[in-house]
Amino acid sequence: MASQHPTRRNFIRSAGLVGTAGLLGTQQDLTAAAAMGQAAASARPTTPLPEPAASSFPLLNQRTLGWLRFLWEKAVTIDDWTSNGVPHPWWDRYTAPVVLSYGRFDLSFSAYGVLMMADQTPAWREVYTRITDEFAKRYPTYWGAIDWLTQIGDDPKRTRYPQAVMATLPPDLRGNYNRYGWTANGTEPWGLQKDPIGADGYLFFRGWFHLLLATYKYVSGDDKWAKPFPVVGYGDDVFEWDHHRLATRLDEQYRARPEGPHCENTKIWFYCNMAAALGMYLYDKVYGKDTHRSAENFLAYARRNYVGVSSDGKLEWVTQYFDPRVNWKLNGPPASGMATAFLLAPQNREFATFMYEAAVNAAGLRAPAANVRANAGLLLMARELGDTTVADRLKAAADRESDPRFFGKNNEMFGWWTTAPTEGYPRGQASATLMVSEIGRPGDWLRALQASHMDKFTAPTVSGVDFPSMGCYQAWNDPASGTLNVGTYAAAADRRGVNTTFNVTNLPDANAVRITADGQPFTRFDITSGTSIRINTTIETRQFRIVTGYRGADGRADERERPQQRPAGAAAGLGLAEREADVRAEAISRQPRNLLSAKGVGCACCSA
Repeated sequence: MASQHPTRRNFIRSAGLVGTAGLLGTQQDLTAAAAMGQAAASARPTTPLPEPAASSFPLLNQRTLGWLRFLWEKAVTIDDWTSNGVPHPWWDRYTAPVVLSYGRFDLSFSAYGVLMMADQTPAWREVYTRITDEFAKRYPTYWGAIDWLTQIGDDPKRTRYPQAVMATLPPDLRGNYNRYGWTANGTEPWGLQKDPIGADGYLFFRGWFHLLLATYKYVSGDDKWAKPFPVVGYGDDVFEWDHHRLATRLDEQYRARPEGPHCENTKIWFYCNMAAALGMYLYDKVYGKDTHRSAENFLAYARRNYVGVSSDGKLEWVTQYFDPRVNWKLNGPPASGMATAFLLAPQNREFATFMYEAAVNAAGLRAPAANVRANAGLLLMARELGDTTVADRLKAAADRESDPRFFGKNNEMFGWWTTAPTEGYPRGQASATLMVSEIGRPGDWLRALQASHMDKFTAPTVSGVDFPSMGCYQAWNDPASGTLNVGTYAAAADRRGVNTTFNVTNLPDANAVRITADGQPFTRFDITSGTSIRINTTIETRQFRIVTGYRGADGRADERERPQQRPAGAAAGLGLAEREADVRAEAISRQPRNLLSAKGVGCACCSA
C-alpha cells in the first residue's frame, strides 16, 4: 500500500491549485466567487449599512459593519481543512508565496480586528465569540500546519531561487541554503518532528495560535480552549494540547533561549517572536498568569541584537531573521520593522515608538510635499500612536491604492481588494491588516491588548440578537449614568422592518429597568427573570438607552494599579540563559545588510 504521509510532491501539486481558479474549491464556491467579484466590480457607491452618528460612547462605523459581516460569512460557512479537503477560496492562501501563503495567517490577522471590535461593543459579544471560535477550530488542522507537514527536508528548488531571494541568504551558502519560509521539518538540529506545537521550531504556528486562543478567551470569557483539543500532525497523527500547556511550552522555550525560538528551521524571526510574545502577554492578562516574564528577556535581547543604533542614537536597521547555526543575520531598513513594531507596541510602547519614528523620518512622511504611498504597517502605527498628520496621509494613500469596496448582494460586506490578483473576494491578509486602521480610535489596539473590559462578563449584556439579520453597532455600559446604550441596525437589507427580539441579562434589578428608543419612551419589553428582560422590536437602525442601574464592578481592569515594570532582563532565573545567548551573538556582525527594499511593509517576504 502506498504511504499515506504527505509528500513535497503532493504539497506542490496542491499548492499549484492556488493559481488555477477552476481547482480552488467546489464548483459552487467558484460560482459564488465569480458572482461576488462581478458584484464588487460594479458595486454601487452606497450601502444599506448605516454610518452611525457621533456618540459619546464607542461604536462601529460603516466599513467595520461591512467587514464584520464578511468575517461572519467566512467563519460560519462550512469548508474542509483536513488532508482530504481544500479550504474555501476566500481564505487567503495567496499572499507572499512560501512564507505567508497559508490560511492560518488569514485567521490570525482577521482576529486582530475581531479583538478590537469586541472592545468597542463589550456588552454584545456573541457574534465575536462565534467568529473567533470558528477561526480557532480551523487553525490546528492539516491546512493550518500544511507547510510543516509537507516541507520535509531541504528545499529541492534552493539552487534555482530567483536573485531577489538569493540576496536574502548568507552569501557563502547561496544555492545550498533554504530560503526564508521553507520550514525544513526533518533537518538538523532536530530531525523530523510530527507535532507542530511540540516541535522545537515552527514558532510562527504556535505563537499566533496562542494569540488567537487568548483573543477567544478575552472576547468570550469561556474556557473552551483551556480544555484538551486535537492538533493534526505529520501523517495525520493527532496530538492533544490545551491552551495552558501551549503557554507553558512557550514559556519554557523563552527561558531556554532568550534570543528566541526558531520559526522555520533554523531561522529566528523578530516578527514571529513578537506575535508569540504578544500571545503570552494577552494570555497573562486574561488568565492572571505571569508567562510574559520570559518573553521580556527576549525583548531585552532584541533591543541589543535585533536593531542597529548609530552613535547619535538613530535606528539604522532592523533584523528580519537570525540563523544561529551559521551565525548570520538579515537586516533591513527601519521601514521593514513596522509589522514587528505593531505587535511590540502593546508590550513595550517606547521601543515600538522608537522604531516607528525612525521609519517615518527615513520615509520623509512629515514633509509638506511628501509623495505618500500606501503602507499598511506605517498606517497602523501612525494611527495607533496618534500621529494624525502621518496617519491621515497614509489613510488617503490606502484609499487611493488599495481598492476599498462594499460588495455582496446588497453591498452589505466590505473589504480591501488591493492590487493583488483577486480570487473573487477581498484579499484576506491585506484586508484584515488595513481594517485595524478603521476600527475604533487611535490607541484602541494597545488598549484592547490590556484586556481592560474583563468586568463585561458580569455587567448588563445584550444577547440573542438575530445576526446576521440584525446587528449592534453600539453596546456600551456607562456606569456613571447607570445606562446601557445599544444601537441596532439591519445587517441584511431584505430583513429590514421584520419583527425580532433580543435579551438583556446581568441586570441588577429587571423590575427597575426603563427604556427609551430614539429618545422616546419604549415599553415593549418583557421581564423574563429578576435579572433579565426581552426587548421586542423590529430590525432597523435604532438607538436604545436602557436605564439599568448598573454602576460598575468594584474595580475595572484598566483602573487598577498596574505592577511596577521590571528593568529589562530582570526576570528571575533567566540571567544565565540570557548571558549565554549574548555570548552566542557576540560574533555576529552588527553592520546592517540593507538587502530589503525600504518600501517593504514589514518583513523580507514582502519585498523579495
